Amino acid sequence: MRSSMRTRLITISSGMLLVAIVCIWVTNVLLLPRFYQNSKVGKMKTAYNQTVKIASDVDWDNLSQEELNAVYDKLDILSNNYNVSAYIMQIEASTVSGSIADVIYVYPSNTERLKDVTMDQLGKYVKARYFGTPLDENCQMLSKTESCEVYKVYDERLQSNFLELTGGLSNNYWVYLRTNYQGIQESTSVSNQFMAYVGAIVLIVGIFIMLFVSNQYTKPILRLAKHAEDMQKLNFSFRYEDDRQDEIGILGNSMNALSDKLEETISELKTANNELQLDLERRTKQEEMRQEFLANVSHELKTPIALIQGYAEGLQENINDDPQSREFYCDVIIDEANKMNKMVKRLLSLNQLEFGNGQVHLEHFDLNTVVDSVLNSTEILFRQKNVALSYQRREEPVLVWADEYMIEEVVTNYISNALNHVKYDNKIEIKMLKGERVVRVSVFNTGDPIPEEEISKIWTKFYKVDKARTREYGGNGIGLSIVKAIMEAHNQSYGVRNYDNGVEFWFELDIKSMD
Repeated sequence: MRSSMRTRLITISSGMLLVAIVCIWVTNVLLLPRFYQNSKVGKMKTAYNQTVKIASDVDWDNLSQEELNAVYDKLDILSNNYNVSAYIMQIEASTVSGSIADVIYVYPSNTERLKDVTMDQLGKYVKARYFGTPLDENCQMLSKTESCEVYKVYDERLQSNFLELTGGLSNNYWVYLRTNYQGIQESTSVSNQFMAYVGAIVLIVGIFIMLFVSNQYTKPILRLAKHAEDMQKLNFSFRYEDDRQDEIGILGNSMNALSDKLEETISELKTANNELQLDLERRTKQEEMRQEFLANVSHELKTPIALIQGYAEGLQENINDDPQSREFYCDVIIDEANKMNKMVKRLLSLNQLEFGNGQVHLEHFDLNTVVDSVLNSTEILFRQKNVALSYQRREEPVLVWADEYMIEEVVTNYISNALNHVKYDNKIEIKMLKGERVVRVSVFNTGDPIPEEEISKIWTKFYKVDKARTREYGGNGIGLSIVKAIMEAHNQSYGVRNYDNGVEFWFELDIKSMD
């Protein structure tokens, strides 16, 4: 990641640190020697002032040896503390000859050779002051006051630079201070070299520190970037959990709040979209059901209406004058009208159930009573068709939670369906199996099994497996559709099962209330 924030932060910080180190090093190289020189000149002037303070009131000719040693000790301490070579001497200069007539050393008591060398150095400054003798090219004046002068001198004999200070005292006494300037240059060189080493170490350490520091900022930012990427993918499970009080912490908390708000908004949109989708599907289904209902009703009503119209026209035109024929015509019209009335009522009842308008009123009742009532009303049909009924009524009440009127309709449809399709042994068997939470009621009739490919269709309105037989007993394919609608309104199970010798229809009801 060449353009990552971490790389740029380290590069910029390292560059700034390097520039700072280079600036300090260049400043050190250019200005430190002058600063060091000025500092040394200042110290030499201070040493001169201290020397003047010590030696100005001293009567060198009348001092005892003990007093002279005390003055020498003070001057030795001063020379050592200020790192200079100090000399005090009395010089007699001849204005006539323009030369130095006599020199008396009062400090220190060096060898004659050292005295001569010192005199050579000091003599040129004395001559320059008294006689205006020009200094040689190796002397460079650095500072001048009323009492003293400071020079930078190159000593050809020693091949080294020195700082020299000369100043006068009373009674032709002179102070001469000298320090090696080469030490200044060496110290500056060492300082510059040390600065270069320190700068390199600081740069390396600074880079590692910036790596650590940048991680403290880039890692949270990368986590926030991952958070944003997850939000883009509509994944809101990630949470920024760092306990930070800085700008990154504020950003993380803001992204958490944004994530929660987006998740809530998207959830609401999905819920609304789902409800809209369901509503559209429901409307589409209702429209399909309405169209199917109209088509099926039109088809089912076509035949009875045609019969009623035909027989009514026959009566109107007096096709048969005998009362018996007229009565037959009237019976047909009444019978077809009753069939139409019954079918319309059942269709209206089914329509209410399918569209959710038929509310289920749950009540606690004995299922035995319902079955007994249906069997009593259909007893004449069992006798007419010579059907053998097998039903062992349970002695104890079978209390269930359901809509009693609707369940009576289910039992009626199952028994009517069994009577219409019973064959061969002409047996109908009704069972009531009680479980822990539900009771199953089944109605079995001997006859032809339902083809397997037709089983899933028998619950559809107006569907008829054997149209000829259905027409024979006047069925219209609505009964099992009503059963389906009622059981689904109760949220209970129902079904059909084929046997070798017949068919069994069943349904279940709760025998316990909802916990």
